[in-house]
Amino acid sequence: MSKVNSIISYTVLVIASIVSIFPFLWMIVSSTNRSADVTQGRLLPGSHFFDNLRNLLDTVDLVPALMNSAKISIFTTVLALLIASLAGYGFEIFQSKAKDIVFNILLLSMMIPFAALMVPLFRMFGKISPVAPFLGIDTLTAVVLPTVTTAFLIFFFRQSTKMFPKDILEAGRIDGLNELGIFFRIYVPTMKTTYAAGAIITFMASWNSYLWPLVVLQSPENQTIPLLISNLGSSYSPDFGVIMTAIVIATLPSALIFFIMQKHFVAGMMGSVK
Repeated sequence: MSKVNSIISYTVLVIASIVSIFPFLWMIVSSTNRSADVTQGRLLPGSHFFDNLRNLLDTVDLVPALMNSAKISIFTTVLALLIASLAGYGFEIFQSKAKDIVFNILLLSMMIPFAALMVPLFRMFGKISPVAPFLGIDTLTAVVLPTVTTAFLIFFFRQSTKMFPKDILEAGRIDGLNELGIFFRIYVPTMKTTYAAGAIITFMASWNSYLWPLVVLQSPENQTIPLLISNLGSSYSPDFGVIMTAIVIATLPSALIFFIMQKHFVAGMMGSVK
């Protein structure tokens, strides 16, 4: 009976793995084929990858779009991790009667869809534009600022901080460290797995962000890689081989970061502290 259960379990896992990985394999295979082959559902690798890449580079400004996405994702990730970890640390370590009330209100903000916030955000940045053009509409800063504080990331850091050994904090205070010293010299190095998990989540969300950059970025030189791919797909006669090549290139940074940090990601999501 145990062998039968093992066979069934492995069969289900194999089927689930194939279903999960098939879109990625099809994407890679399609990037090596012509547009006609992609529309016909060809599942065998072709020899047109470099032709598709050459057509992609001749058709659009790929490198500037990648650089814009990289700038937005890196700055968003660094600022989000700093702010969320400070907030999560404060909510868990310091005691206050109003702390839980504020935190619950913060969690309620997760119920508000971002689409409902776009109009007030756009109007706000529109009013900022004449006063501070570097913060207004059609700037990369306008894409970064609304996403550097998320209730989920603050909640994630607070829950992970529950596992943080409080004795280390008391030892740091006895040694004469102030709260910022304790945070940067003790808390941050100890919570590296949590930071790794938060970095992966934030970077991937920022890299793949489409709706808000579509609204706030208006000039072609500021477009990000998801906007560029969308423009390729909205042409009168889209070249699907070129589109798939662009998607493969756009997927590489996120995949690379995840595979490099996957061990820390799993540990961070489990809430472990080493």
